[in-house]
Amino acid sequence: MIIREIKDSFIMIRQHDHAFLSGELIKHFKPSLLKSDAFFDDALYAAYQHDRSWIGLDETPIWNDREKIPYTFSDYPLLPKLAFYKIGVDEIERVNTYASLLCSLHFSSFFSQSKNKGCLVFLTGEARRQMKLKESFPDLDEELLQQHFRLLQFSDNLSLYLCLNEPGADKEDEHPWFKNGFQNTEMFHPENQPLMSRWVNENEVTLDPYPFDMDFDVSLQYKVVTRGLIEEMGIAEAYIECDMEEKKIFFHQ
Repeated sequence: MIIREIKDSFIMIRQHDHAFLSGELIKHFKPSLLKSDAFFDDALYAAYQHDRSWIGLDETPIWNDREKIPYTFSDYPLLPKLAFYKIGVDEIERVNTYASLLCSLHFSSFFSQSKNKGCLVFLTGEARRQMKLKESFPDLDEELLQQHFRLLQFSDNLSLYLCLNEPGADKEDEHPWFKNGFQNTEMFHPENQPLMSRWVNENEVTLDPYPFDMDFDVSLQYKVVTRGLIEEMGIAEAYIECDMEEKKIFFHQ
């Protein structure tokens, strides 16, 4: 679950809904910024499905007693998170080999600097998976694969940008992950700089340079759950009780 706290409530966004936004963003990415259009549909599938491992977990939010907020994707207990990441990539692999390779690379990048035993076991398993999957593509274009991997990372981060920031936030008030642009997007910038985004107002976002081939809109689904309701019935029941809401966000040059 992606959580943003506001006053006496929490904005709660399911990971699979966030991933759907990732796919909607990639769908409009300029083809000219990629080496070729080969495997683009597979990269698009990876974006839409990359967080499917959270579908079951997000059905029942869990309360973090120490922080006094629901557990988020970033502080969720590590071992079950790793187990579900593996399950998610397994499910994607059964449908799309190239997409599962991209998702395996994506999740492995989260733990590349970790010394944790569980993380090292996860990384070893995913390295084996990646070697096996690459055998399915004897003429694999490693440069294009790297572009697709960075595109998946970018779409994930831009979707998180929409989820974690107060709509219309000034640059200095943005979530710290995004104030200096999006990491690993230099290959999509003519001057080898990170792509930068900003809120034009509470309904509109733009990027510099603009990496999409048209103006478009996306719809963000979320629930607003009050602390009072959580205290009354617990986080799981409170979440179920609240209605899903939707915010439309416009992207333009």
